[in-house]
Amino acid sequence: MNNFVYRNPTELIFGRGQLSALAEKINQHGKRVLLVYGGGSIKRFGLYDKVMAILAEQGCEVFELAGVEPNPRLSTVHKGIALCREQKLEWILAVGGGSVLDAAKAIAVGVPYAGDVWDFYTRKAKPQEALPLGTVLTLAATGSEMNKSSVITNWETREKYGTSTTFPAFSILDPEYTFTVPRDQTVYGICDTLAHVFEQYFSHTQEIPLQSRIAEAIMLTVIENAERVLQDPENYDARANLMYCSTMALNGTLAMGVETDWATHSIEHAVSAVYDIPHGGGLSIIFPNWMKYVYRENLPRFRQFAERVWQVDSAGKSDEEVALEGIARTRAFFERIGAPVRLRDYGIGDEQLDVLAHKAVPFGPIGRFKKLDGDDVREILRMSL
Repeated sequence: MNNFVYRNPTELIFGRGQLSALAEKINQHGKRVLLVYGGGSIKRFGLYDKVMAILAEQGCEVFELAGVEPNPRLSTVHKGIALCREQKLEWILAVGGGSVLDAAKAIAVGVPYAGDVWDFYTRKAKPQEALPLGTVLTLAATGSEMNKSSVITNWETREKYGTSTTFPAFSILDPEYTFTVPRDQTVYGICDTLAHVFEQYFSHTQEIPLQSRIAEAIMLTVIENAERVLQDPENYDARANLMYCSTMALNGTLAMGVETDWATHSIEHAVSAVYDIPHGGGLSIIFPNWMKYVYRENLPRFRQFAERVWQVDSAGKSDEEVALEGIARTRAFFERIGAPVRLRDYGIGDEQLDVLAHKAVPFGPIGRFKKLDGDDVREILRMSL
């Protein structure tokens, strides 16, 4: 196990009816607030009215930034930063899924920064301060509610990068607010959660039995609850399990003492920067092909994955045979729940493979499980067609 320092200051407020805790948090952070949300689903299903009622009861002056895109754009972040500065807002409340939270994090660190917030995403600068941020989560997927990661797309340059920004001060998670998530978005969230675990599970770090078993428990819980939720979208326990899994998958727990990878996320970011596809859908396509490209780097790890997560019977089989069966079952699971498994499912052909490969490695080779350069990325994308 590697040395590590762990810190996560986010207060997680989980369960049915927990939106009532928002009133107390308002008193801690101020009365002038930027409310950030997406395409309007929170209005259609009543959450917007509930949030606004609590804000009004506490005497808040609310300024709204609506319409955050599924792949949140730099131009939207710029609007939020300008609004916070002009109105001297004290804190930000993000209500929505991971995209809304990512945009809100970018706004939070962009307001006090003298330069362009895009500097943080292109590694020209690091955030030093931020406006306080609270979240009300409506989608189990990214884990943004309990980490400081944020991914933003510069649509003008077709670049999509992630960086470390700021932790939410608090996050309210009521599984009931995920009941109305459309089936395809639920599927993408499942894929995203599993992908986050994969990025940390496939590692060369030795002697990490606890981290491995926590990761395997999350994967098994997601797999067990995926079809329950798809069959019964208002199954509270299944929704709660998925929501908790997505949080635990990326709140730093799995990364403690572990060398993590993240190459597949970099590849997907390049694809969705150009084609604007759903993040979870891109991951369900690319990850099994990344696995097939790199599995020989650590056959025992892939054998363990196949045996413990997919219950592959390894009797009389080589490590390679077991590993490949585990990879095949991963792909079959994605296909079974209705996730895309080929780039052509989104109408993407081989026309821009060179462009995508270049965009995936803007700062040099990616990944730690196996270092990948542009040629490696191009081959993984070709396998994903």
